Amino acid sequence: MKESKVYFTNFRATPSLNLLQKLERLVKEAGIEQINFNKKYTAIKLHFGEPGNLSYLRPNFSKVIVDVVKSLGGKPFLTDCNTLYVGRRKDALEHMDAAYENGYNPFTLGCHIIIADGIKGTDEAYVPINCGFVKEAKIGRAIMDSDIFISLNHFKGHELTGFGGAIKNIGMGCGSRAGKMEMHNSGKPNVLERKCKACGVCASNCAHGAISFDYNKRAYISHDICAGCGRCIGACSFDAIQPDWDEANDTVGMKIAEYAYAVLRDKPAFHINIIMDVSPFCDCHSENDAAIVPNIGMFASFDPVALDIACVDAVNKAPVVSGSILDEIKSKDGDHFTSIHPETNWKVCLDHAEKLGIGAQKYEIVEV
Repeated sequence: MKESKVYFTNFRATPSLNLLQKLERLVKEAGIEQINFNKKYTAIKLHFGEPGNLSYLRPNFSKVIVDVVKSLGGKPFLTDCNTLYVGRRKDALEHMDAAYENGYNPFTLGCHIIIADGIKGTDEAYVPINCGFVKEAKIGRAIMDSDIFISLNHFKGHELTGFGGAIKNIGMGCGSRAGKMEMHNSGKPNVLERKCKACGVCASNCAHGAISFDYNKRAYISHDICAGCGRCIGACSFDAIQPDWDEANDTVGMKIAEYAYAVLRDKPAFHINIIMDVSPFCDCHSENDAAIVPNIGMFASFDPVALDIACVDAVNKAPVVSGSILDEIKSKDGDHFTSIHPETNWKVCLDHAEKLGIGAQKYEIVEV
C-alpha cells in the first residue's frame, strides 16, 4: 500500500513565529486548503476535557483551525458527543458548562459549540455499515449532518485502547451514548436500584416494552426483550441505568475503527494530532497524571491511520520523563503505551482501520 504523508512541526518557536502560527502553517502545508469549504458546515471534533483535568488541548489551538476554515469560506462548529460514564459531560447542558469552564466558548473561538447527540445523548443518526461487529453505527446527528469533518486530537495514553489519537477521537468520540454503549458492551443495560426513583421516564422511552417495575417500585429491564438501543440511559435523569463494561478490549478497538469508518466514509476529512502533555490516561478523567514523555510537536494528515501510527512511533522514540508512571514501571520492548496498559493492544484498532480502508499504516514524515 502506498505511503501516506504525515506533516510534522516541532514546538520550537521564535519571536516571529509562535506555536499558533506554526499550527496554521502546518495544516496549510498538509493540504487543508485542497478541501472545498465554501459555505460548508464543518464539524471540528475534539475533546473539551473533563473539568479537573489540565492536560486537554488549550482552546487556542482550536481557534487556529476555526479561523483557517472561516478564511476558506466554511461554517465551522466545535463538537463532541456526550459521555456514557457519569461525569460532567454526560448531557449537553453539563457538557457545554464543562467546555466553557475549560475555556471553550463562542466569544473566544469565533464559532459555536454543538453537542452532536443532543441534550440527553439520544439525538443520533443510524448509519448502516455491516463491517463485522457493527451493523448500524449510532453517530451524533450534528456530526453526520456536517459536510466536512476535522478531528483535532490530544495524543495521550488510554486505559482501554493503549492510546487515544485520531481514530479513538473519531470512533468512540462520535458515537452517541447508545453508540458508546454498543462499543463498550456486548449485552444490555441494567438498573442500579439504589438510584432509581421509579419516575417511569425510562419505560416511556422504551420502544420495545422491556422496562417494568418490581414490587419495590424500581425499574427492571428484561434482557429477553431489550434491543440494547441504550435510549433509556439518556432518558434517565438520575444515572440509574448503566451498561455492563464487559466487552473485550480488542473487540472495543475494532468497534471503534468501525464507528470511525461510519463517520469518515462519505465526506471530506482532515486530521490533526498534537503531542503535548502526554498523560497516561484519557482526558475523561477529572485529573491528569504527569506526562510520560516530553512535548514532541504537531502532526497533520488526510490519513488518520498513518497519523496515529506516526505519533505512536514518535512517542516511543522519545525519552521517558523522570518521575512519571512510565519511569516507575520501565518501558518494555520500547512500547510505552503497552507498558503502561499491558492488558491493551493498540495495534488491533489500527490494523482493523486499515483493513476497512480508512487509511494506511505506512507513512512518510514531511517536516514543516
